[in-house]
Amino acid sequence: MTNELISRRLRIMLTDYLSSNSVLREIENEFEAEGVRYSAPTQAAGGQRRTMVQGYLNNLDLKNASDARKFLNVLAVFIRRMEIYAKQSADTTTFVQFTDQLTKDGYTYKDAAIHGVTASARLADAKSIAQGFDAAHMSEQIQRIEASIDTDPALAIGTAKELTESCFKTILGERGVEYAKGDDLPQLGRKVFKELKLLPDDVPDAAKGADSIKRLLSNLATVVQGLAEIRGLYGTGHGKDGRVRGVSARHARLCVGAASALVTFAFQTHLESKPDKGP
Repeated sequence: MTNELISRRLRIMLTDYLSSNSVLREIENEFEAEGVRYSAPTQAAGGQRRTMVQGYLNNLDLKNASDARKFLNVLAVFIRRMEIYAKQSADTTTFVQFTDQLTKDGYTYKDAAIHGVTASARLADAKSIAQGFDAAHMSEQIQRIEASIDTDPALAIGTAKELTESCFKTILGERGVEYAKGDDLPQLGRKVFKELKLLPDDVPDAAKGADSIKRLLSNLATVVQGLAEIRGLYGTGHGKDGRVRGVSARHARLCVGAASALVTFAFQTHLESKPDKGP
């Protein structure tokens, strides 16, 4: 059983598409922009473009979340082209084929980007960010979650809360924002949301869709509070009432999906709005 985060079918589909609908320079530019090295295959793959794509794919470890994200970022560029062509020509065949396969792989395409949908796909995005920060403790937490969702849901729920806490502390540390050793998860969340300007009051009333945006931002705090409470009731780390029934893997997936989506959103917001400290 493969642990690869991108299916072989999706890789073949991209290779076939690029070999027929792109040029060498464009293939090179998109992979190189993601920091993917090229190594000439030992055997030609059937044409220059197909061989070039294979030479880049050979240098991606698709069991590694960071490399999987690089692949998805390259793919998103070309799916955007398919989307534009579909709108101009009314021929949606190729675009639908790719988006359908993405769904099967646990992802969705929206607003010219590919996002994780399933708990495992969202964890892959969170893991990619953790690896980018060289946050080994977060990578270990994610690995613990992946291994325990089905076998030990309580551990997965407890670790999802710990992952969110580590995310908040990492962001606050990078931005030089102090927090108390005893701060709980909701307290850390409030400090992070304030620093990232993700509080409802940060949205001007005149902004388009202000009310909807404010409701969504308000729900971030609700998710954080919910994670803390569910962990207290069912996750590891606290004594439990002997009458409490164990949770199932579906409950763990709900908590893990919420935590990983929150972690990814918070980190991406942090990176996009990170202040320039100068030389």
